[in-house]
Amino acid sequence: MSAAGPPAGARPRAARRLGWTAAAVVALLAAVLLSLAVGNRAIAPDRVLDALLHGGDDTTAGIVRSLRLPRTLIGLMTGAALAMAGVVLQGVTRNPIADPGVLGISQGASLGVVLAIAAAGVHTLGGQVWFAFAGAALASVAVHAIATRGRGGASPVKLALSGAAINALLVSVISGILTTRASALDEFRFWQIGSLAGRDAEIARQMWPFLLAGTVLVLGAARGLDALALGEDAARGLGRNVAAVRIAAGTGATVLTGVGVAAAGPIAFVGLAVPHIARALVGGDHRRLLPMAALLGPVVLLLSDVAGRVVYENSEVPAGVTTALIGLPFLVTLARRRTVAA
Repeated sequence: MSAAGPPAGARPRAARRLGWTAAAVVALLAAVLLSLAVGNRAIAPDRVLDALLHGGDDTTAGIVRSLRLPRTLIGLMTGAALAMAGVVLQGVTRNPIADPGVLGISQGASLGVVLAIAAAGVHTLGGQVWFAFAGAALASVAVHAIATRGRGGASPVKLALSGAAINALLVSVISGILTTRASALDEFRFWQIGSLAGRDAEIARQMWPFLLAGTVLVLGAARGLDALALGEDAARGLGRNVAAVRIAAGTGATVLTGVGVAAAGPIAFVGLAVPHIARALVGGDHRRLLPMAALLGPVVLLLSDVAGRVVYENSEVPAGVTTALIGLPFLVTLARRRTVAA
């Protein structure tokens, strides 16, 4: 008696997923090369590779290795972190328009930076990273503490409402501080837009342990998020501890959002649009969705950063601005095709 084969259509779907994954890897490599080659001074790809592999003391090697390589690494890590955080937050809240800003995490990081500038006198990006990360963590804890009170625990609706309340509170506090500390406004305004400019290798070294920890947490919660997508009762029926899944996934998303926002500012749209693009390509299984988002997030962010460098001859548009301009058409197209899963 022959063994049953795979279900009809399973192999074509697997082949399509593999094809999209390969395409995402190629797109990521191309985005990295463009990020290293394009700027006020264009550098040929062969010279970029030579500078990376052999170094040297000439100007080209200095530009590639000292300026553009750290910026590209931070773009890779920030894009992956925000995209995976968006996937998890949409899964935890079961809200298709959730992103790292919906639970007040981004505003928590912003408050941390404002306090670093206005109260602690910290004026370096490397120092502000830690304040931003702490602010993001405290905001997330506050949201979950409020949402878990009362009957029913931290339901998706209570999480969204708690996040909106904390977000509004933090915006008011930030505005109040900046109103009385005008000297901090100019410095904070540049960070608030979101940019990869001016970031160095030290920030990348500070980021990677947290990126790794957050990635491990969200990947470990992937099966639980799949069960949670069926509803809380169904997830419990499948033997999942809903509270534990939410805590693990939420902690991972907080770490990822905190490190991404701390390093590059609250860059918009990556955490909202990329999860939907990834879901349209590989489906809703979080074991496939999270890796695809981790590939596509850096592509969107790096291409946005490159586009911002070439808009003006002697200046550049911050990545936080160009990201929304590039990401919006993708999201509108997906919405018109009705492929966005709730």
